[in-house]
Amino acid sequence: MIDRRTIAGMNFHYAHYPFDYFLESMKSLGIEKIEIWGASPHLYVNDLQMTQINVIKKKIKEQGLEVICFTPEQCVYPVNIAAQEDYIRERSIKYFEKSLQVCHQLEVAMLLITPGWGYLSQPVEEAWSRSRDALAGLAGQAGKLGICLALEPLTPQESNLITELSSLKRMLSEINSPYLKGMLDTIPMAMAGEDIEDYLRELGQDLIHIHFIDGKPKGHLAWGDGILPLQDYLEKLRRYDYQGYLSLEITDRSYFIEPAQAVKQCLEQILKS
Repeated sequence: MIDRRTIAGMNFHYAHYPFDYFLESMKSLGIEKIEIWGASPHLYVNDLQMTQINVIKKKIKEQGLEVICFTPEQCVYPVNIAAQEDYIRERSIKYFEKSLQVCHQLEVAMLLITPGWGYLSQPVEEAWSRSRDALAGLAGQAGKLGICLALEPLTPQESNLITELSSLKRMLSEINSPYLKGMLDTIPMAMAGEDIEDYLRELGQDLIHIHFIDGKPKGHLAWGDGILPLQDYLEKLRRYDYQGYLSLEITDRSYFIEPAQAVKQCLEQILKS
């Protein structure tokens, strides 16, 4: 069943407002679940001490909200777990280790992670192996904290490792950890020419999270501003009895001035379908 309780708000397009403003906005819109984009100025893990995390945790609870996923920024900042350079790869792994501690401190059961990328002029299998080793190690650490990693495919412009369902399934199979599962973002999915039913059918219970937004097919837009088939997606989610959350990862800067209006538009489009 798709209802308001299934939809999670996200703070990406609230980046020009204080984090408190985002929390108050979610409450006023009737959203109970949130996914935190861990980036400056809101919650960049390398900027904050655990005492500050506890203050943020208290504010979240005071607004009656629950964090269902923590997504540390990993596409803009210099983070790459598949990097050839040891110092980049090791720094990136430490970044996710600290992110796991933040996740644990916030009592969040899921941390989003991406595969990194390799140089296009080098054999892809070398970067694949580095990514697999890093993911396996992080999944082991996540398991000790009771956290599950949600592995997200990216666009070909962001990664040459996992950009479609087949490579996602391969990585999950090679690591074979109960603490590493798959997720999807409707934009990379659509750009790969895939459908939400492909993920629902092929991954089953191993599909634990969805970034649910409109696009052309690029864009990470509010629903109604793109061309993706919302009604069709929702029907398939219902048919397969998807039990996870649908996060509104709106990233287009056109929404930065009036972020709440974009969330409101998404809610109206989804709940009437």
